[in-house]
Amino acid sequence: MPRWGMVIDLDKCTACQACTVACKVENNEPIAGPDGSRRGRDIVWMQLLSVVEGEYPKLRARFIPRPCMHCDQPPCVQVCPVGATYKRPDGLVAQDYDRCIGCRYCMVACPYGARAFNWGTPQFQATAYLNPDRITSRNGGREGPAVRSAGVVEKCTFCAHRLERARARAKAEAREVQDGDYVTACAQTCTGGAIRFGDLDDPKSEVHHLSRDKRAFRLLEELGTHPRVIYLAEG
Repeated sequence: MPRWGMVIDLDKCTACQACTVACKVENNEPIAGPDGSRRGRDIVWMQLLSVVEGEYPKLRARFIPRPCMHCDQPPCVQVCPVGATYKRPDGLVAQDYDRCIGCRYCMVACPYGARAFNWGTPQFQATAYLNPDRITSRNGGREGPAVRSAGVVEKCTFCAHRLERARARAKAEAREVQDGDYVTACAQTCTGGAIRFGDLDDPKSEVHHLSRDKRAFRLLEELGTHPRVIYLAEG
């Protein structure tokens, strides 16, 4: 079974935030209303973190795209009292919105700040990528991202609905899903080619080779979470 993961080359990131926009459109993440109400406080699954170093006028800005790390040892799963946060058979860290009781223990446990709480009911609007009429399951399917309600935690899913579509195609072709069959919205849209996605365990895959680059590192890897998102340091 593929071990899906992501490699982000910080040397190639232009801070354009196309990944953030693509993620919001693909997954219909809540957007704050014009009155600032929490009918939709702004939520982003792929956040661009920025760090400014030095003193004026000698300043340098660093940018780090941060999705969910989909850790192999996820602390969020360990603390969830109702099993709403869990690891799928393919290793992706998922959220069952029907089980979630909104305790937010997972938000506290996540060292990457990759989770957000829905204070209000998200508005699911028609977009170029998503038709609300095709959202039929609260916990997702190959037709689109899962519907979320008020009072639950949500996060990046590695566009798991795209994976379900890829599996359906592979099944129709009487084969197993493999590297290259699906890609996340952020990787597909990245203007600088900084984000790469695929099977980390496939010796022939691009992400496999990039993950073994001498510049490769993981955020907070000393915590033992073993993230599936790997960064390439700036040269």
